[in-house]
Amino acid sequence: MVTELSQDGFFRGMHKGMTLTAAALVLAFVLFTGLGPQLAGELFGATRAWIESTFSGYYLVTVMLLLAVCAYIVVSRHGSIRLGSDDSRPEFSNFAWFSMLFSAGIGIGILFFGVAEPVFYLDNSAAFGYPNNPHADMAGATAIGHQRAIDALRVSVFHWGLHGWAIYVIVGMSLAYFAYRKGLPLALRSALYPFIGERIFGPIGHAVDILGVLGCVFGVATSLGLGVSQMAVGLERLVGIGAGLDTQLVLIAVISLISILSVVSGVQRGIKLISELNIWVSVVVVGAFLIGGPTLWLVSAFGETLADYATHFIPMGLWYADEPGPAAWQQAWTIFYWGWWLAWAPFVGLFIARISKGRTLREFVLGVLLVPTLIIFVWLIIFGGNALYQELHAAGGPGSAGIIELVNAWNLPAALFASADGIAGTGTLGWLLSAMMVFLLMSWFVTSSDSGTLVLTTILSLGNDEPPQRFRVFWGVVIGLVAAVLLVAGGLKALQTALIAAALPLSVVILVMTAGVLVSLLRESRRSSTAVSRG
Repeated sequence: MVTELSQDGFFRGMHKGMTLTAAALVLAFVLFTGLGPQLAGELFGATRAWIESTFSGYYLVTVMLLLAVCAYIVVSRHGSIRLGSDDSRPEFSNFAWFSMLFSAGIGIGILFFGVAEPVFYLDNSAAFGYPNNPHADMAGATAIGHQRAIDALRVSVFHWGLHGWAIYVIVGMSLAYFAYRKGLPLALRSALYPFIGERIFGPIGHAVDILGVLGCVFGVATSLGLGVSQMAVGLERLVGIGAGLDTQLVLIAVISLISILSVVSGVQRGIKLISELNIWVSVVVVGAFLIGGPTLWLVSAFGETLADYATHFIPMGLWYADEPGPAAWQQAWTIFYWGWWLAWAPFVGLFIARISKGRTLREFVLGVLLVPTLIIFVWLIIFGGNALYQELHAAGGPGSAGIIELVNAWNLPAALFASADGIAGTGTLGWLLSAMMVFLLMSWFVTSSDSGTLVLTTILSLGNDEPPQRFRVFWGVVIGLVAAVLLVAGGLKALQTALIAAALPLSVVILVMTAGVLVSLLRESRRSSTAVSRG
């Protein structure tokens, strides 16, 4: 294994072949998508539509299966096994651990969709050509009112909760187990070891790892490119700077620079500190929305949504829409989300594995599965709940507050800040609240970018916890350039679509990883039982 890494020259400490191949594939993909964004969009769009319509049932079963495996690990005797030697202990405190896994895994997404998604599910206009919320419709809550609002929150949490995090749990647990328990590289290939043994260091392992690298680059670049529009809108509100292309390109450059500085400083310093800062600022912002908004209504909505979700999350996960309207909704939302979680799983899973050495499997599964889901519950119900309350109690009647119109126009940045205006107004307090939200948008992008850069350089160095700094800088620059080039060329939507399409082959890899870790755990338990009986 060590001999596969370059021992001298520019590529020292890296796998030269994989690094050059990954860089060439990124260049080819960007050129194709950037030079012909319309053609690329049509091609990737057709592929994604075919996958979502053909494999909807497969996606639903796959995600439920992964959630069931998580439950099995928690209740089985495997749960006491440590990710490392039996006497190893966690490298990071619980607070630092939760901060990093949450910031890398989801932070920016729930800011971007935290208001827009519940509001979309509250609406009943079918403005996009399919029902806004079939789950609410099936429950009889067809009119805009309190019960439809609770159903909207329930569906939002469903898409951001246990099912999605179960995917991250399985990938992260598999990688951490084989790296820290079995002494294999911290890379995707290691999870294939129970099936192909030492051949993981050959072409099969290279191909799987390169797929993970491409997912990291394109996933972070897509989010960065699409998300700077929201930051630009916020800056326009704060200081009057135009929200056009120039501002967005400057933001990409600034975020990329901060991300590179963070990843160069390492996990113990930059990534950890920024992640913890994210959490503290988030607490302040969420507190402002809770105290400034309809506090009692939000607290009540939290309890109702929690009970609703606990009752329905398994039936919702197994529900398969067979009528045209609900099927179109399920493909556009649930299947899209499952594909997005699957596409991001190699990147986020490996980063979570990197920061989880020393924890037991039970502690790992419960921590990664439950804590982020609880935080998301609080976030979505307080952020989304404020917007829903404003729509329910609008002066012109339910649904007339204007936020639904912004969401139907897909002006998601404006929807977020409009909800904040309804709480703090447009004066000094409103300015401060908007400023903190813009800061969070930027800082969460930084933590996604720096952790993504660390992950892909770790893969390309065959599991080195501290990959060469020059390559951390190189790939940090690459991610920023990919986002900037495709933003200018109009190819970001096409790239996002391609990333979702890539979730199909990745899902097969993840299922193989799941089988691999279960086989290895059973073998380890069998050996332990045999040793005890002999003793």
